[in-house]
Amino acid sequence: MALRYAVLAALLEGEASGYELAKRFDASVANFWTATPQQLYRELDRLAGEGLLAARVVEQRRRPNKRMFQVTEAGRRALHEFTAAPVRPVAVRDDLLVKVQSADAGDVAAVMAAVQERMAWSRAKLARYDRLRARILGGRDEEEYLRTAERVGPYLTLMRGRALERENLRWGEAVLATLAERAAVRDTGGR
Repeated sequence: MALRYAVLAALLEGEASGYELAKRFDASVANFWTATPQQLYRELDRLAGEGLLAARVVEQRRRPNKRMFQVTEAGRRALHEFTAAPVRPVAVRDDLLVKVQSADAGDVAAVMAAVQERMAWSRAKLARYDRLRARILGGRDEEEYLRTAERVGPYLTLMRGRALERENLRWGEAVLATLAERAAVRDTGGR
């Protein structure tokens, strides 16, 4: 997926400056797509140049002027075409998985530490996603929200991010238990 579609999708929430988009991106889109603020600004300029975004300048006192961006009809058509295109399978490239695969020939304690670190990241992300979920739901239960919300896409992607982090934690626990058990057996000479 190109960054351009993630930017267009994030701007479906409404007009935003580059700074606001970066914050929005970090809060909602980052569970499935990451980008630096510099990448976002370059993409905003490209999309505006292609007519997929409209940009207007807002004059500010005591601060530099800012540009506000919103999706144009051409941008909505591009998103429509993107959503209609076939999906490619996900390719996982993860150094941690290579370390776990190599655990028998490597430093098991270091591999376990790396798994624990990943689990800490997952717990932190899950906590952030849970706070975002509460904000999105705004006191409604999930069923009501899904039935009545104007847009459900951000919530559905958030659900995927939450599921991924919960699975990362479940997998990490299984890996740690297996490696610890194998180390204990090795330390006792197989008894």
